[in-house]
Formats: sequence, C-alpha cells, structure tokens
Amino acid sequence: MTETTDYTSNPLGGEIQKAIAENPVLLFMKGTPEQPACGFSARTVAVLQSLGRPFAAVNVLPDPRIRQELSALSNWPTIPQLFIDGELVGGCDIVMEMYQSGELQQLLGAEVGAEDPAPEAESTPAAPPLSIENRL
Repeated sequence: MTETTDYTSNPLGGEIQKAIAENPVLLFMKGTPEQPACGFSARTVAVLQSLGRPFAAVNVLPDPRIRQELSALSNWPTIPQLFIDGELVGGCDIVMEMYQSGELQQLLGAEVGAEDPAPEAESTPAAPPLSIENRL
C-alpha cells in the first residue's frame, strides 16, 4: 500500500501536511512569533528573524491534537519544529547549532557573516501565524 494523504479520515493531519508543503520555511511553535510561549520557541524565532528571511508559523497550543499529529508525522517529539522546503530540520538545539556553524544561513540562502552568537528573542514583526483549525 502506498502512503497517501487521506484528508477525509484525518483532516488535521492533511492540513499539517498541506501547510508544510505550501510554506518554504515553516515553524511549528508554542505561541506566535510576536508572543512566543516558551524559551525554545523564542530562541528559534529570534534566529530566523535575524536572518531576514520570511517564515510562516503555526501555534500548536490552541489544540493539543496539532502537536500530536505533527509529532506522529515528523517522528520528532518536541516543539518547536522547523521545516525548510518540506523537510524537518529539527528543534531549537539543532537550529542553534546550524546557525552557529553557518549551515542554516546556507540552507536559507542568507549571507554568512561574522554574526554575534545567536540573537536573543525580540519583538520584531514577522509573518502572521498560520492557523490550523481542527474541523472534526
């Protein structure tokens, strides 16, 4: 049996897969880029914002099933989760390591320069968060 997306039996999982496919840089996080609800999400947002590349975000807090479906799909247990070009990059620690090595900048096509260590979270406007609604 081939793996296909069954939007009828699992609409929430389908919405998550669709969001990953449609957004070149997508961060599943606790809270929003403007108001992160945990330090790991805040640090990841700060790194992405410092690179000046647009990214979309999904707040996993409004519906716990979003987090459950996402973790089942990605096989990654923690939040945040960063996807670039449909592929899971990882969580906060991996994003930070990639940023410090310059690998994240290369992946996103941003300039690699003599940046300071990873930036701290700040309240810089970002793209509005995506909303995945559970329509069960």
